[in-house]
Amino acid sequence: MSYFNIIYAASPSDLPHRARAVYMYLKDRAGKGPDCWPAVNTIAADLLLSRSTVKRALHDLVEAGLVEKESRYRENGSRSSNRLILKKQ
Repeated sequence: MSYFNIIYAASPSDLPHRARAVYMYLKDRAGKGPDCWPAVNTIAADLLLSRSTVKRALHDLVEAGLVEKESRYRENGSRSSNRLILKKQ
């Protein structure tokens, strides 16, 4: 079974193309585990998308139940990149 069956089967109205591209990127970055933590800027640069498009794609993936976002913070309290957990593998 392919990792991507769920996104192949989803209609474009349920899961836009931007979300499909970001999901595949996250799956590639996650390696063997279900989590990864690339910054929005990193995803945008690697996929040649705008930051806004990546944020919308991540929102789409969270709404679809494919990704869970967990906020992360540095020792000084400033925000770090989110931990992204792939829910359906």
